Amino acid sequence: MAHWPPLFYSAPLEIVAGEGRELMAADGRRYLDFYGGVAVNLLGYADPELDKAVSEQMASGVVHCSTFYLHRKQVELAEAVAARSGIPDAAVFFTTSGSEAVEAALLAVREFRGAERVLAVEGSYHGRTLGALACTGQPAWQGRVRNPFPVTFLDERRDLSAEVGDDVAALIAEPVQGVAGAVPLARGRLRGYQDVLAPAGVPLVVDEVQTGWGRTGRWWGYEWHDVRPDVIVFAKGLGGGFTIGGVVGRREILDALPMPSISTFGGGPLAAAAGLRVVQAVEERGLVAHAGRLGRLLAHELGRRLGDRARVQGQGLLLGIAFHDAAGEPDAALAAAVHEECRHRGLLVGLGGTAGNCLRLMPPLTLTEEEARCGTELLVAAVATCS
Repeated sequence: MAHWPPLFYSAPLEIVAGEGRELMAADGRRYLDFYGGVAVNLLGYADPELDKAVSEQMASGVVHCSTFYLHRKQVELAEAVAARSGIPDAAVFFTTSGSEAVEAALLAVREFRGAERVLAVEGSYHGRTLGALACTGQPAWQGRVRNPFPVTFLDERRDLSAEVGDDVAALIAEPVQGVAGAVPLARGRLRGYQDVLAPAGVPLVVDEVQTGWGRTGRWWGYEWHDVRPDVIVFAKGLGGGFTIGGVVGRREILDALPMPSISTFGGGPLAAAAGLRVVQAVEERGLVAHAGRLGRLLAHELGRRLGDRARVQGQGLLLGIAFHDAAGEPDAALAAAVHEECRHRGLLVGLGGTAGNCLRLMPPLTLTEEEARCGTELLVAAVATCS
């Protein structure tokens, strides 16, 4: 195994089974999962309807056929995504990951505009591939390689109108910056961006890899900002654990490629069958509203009980807890200690943030209120032990 991927915990955890919102580890313990495989396992584990949909596709004998052939599940999923995108006459292209989806979006907007420069947001994270990293506004993730195309990073003080010109291909932004520690963009900031971009014909690309499929309490995170994106990038939760990503956008943008482009595994039969079931389950079970309600419950209880050194932030069931020392500086050591203590008590949470001082909470949307309250108790106890 390459050394690049960091493993959580001083004694890494081996997962062997899952059920509901719980994971079973090789150490024989059961853990309440508040991380969801980095916001992926939207329906939890061993969901009967998801298992049935994938098993039926496997029984057909076709688990892969590439994008050179049609298969009905992929077309039906594309129709479902386009219909829910809010983009008129939308086109869809499937990939295998969020990083690949970002690359596809960047390729399309650069061809559409005949321009190279991309505008991105400070604190953003868009993936691990070269183009996605170029647009990532966190130096710790970027390494030493020079960006393959010009990127200008924006903060709340920078005048966007001074940056928009014929050399700009698009602006890409997350409604909630997940890797930064679940930091929401200020309400209306995307609207302000689009008000400047639209008259110049510059597309707004919204990265919904972590915020999509109901996680924020709306179907898409952009819906909190009163905008209509030109392009949406998606992945993670759509597959419910199966590998899928993609891009949906105005047809004139996605059709701007002058050359053929494929994804060998993008939108494959198993992933498409899973995606269709996830979309249906989210709607049938009312999981969008459920995520909003439980997110408010978690944020309120944690904010009330964690004390002055912890700040709760985020939207819906995409939450972060940022730890600071007595002087108000980011406290990565405290965050790491609480992360370990949570595992010791049977709760799995993420660890991240731009300064490494945030716990990340992204449980399955099927989380129950009882489980939310149980997780709250475990987290509060962990913080009390480490403070």
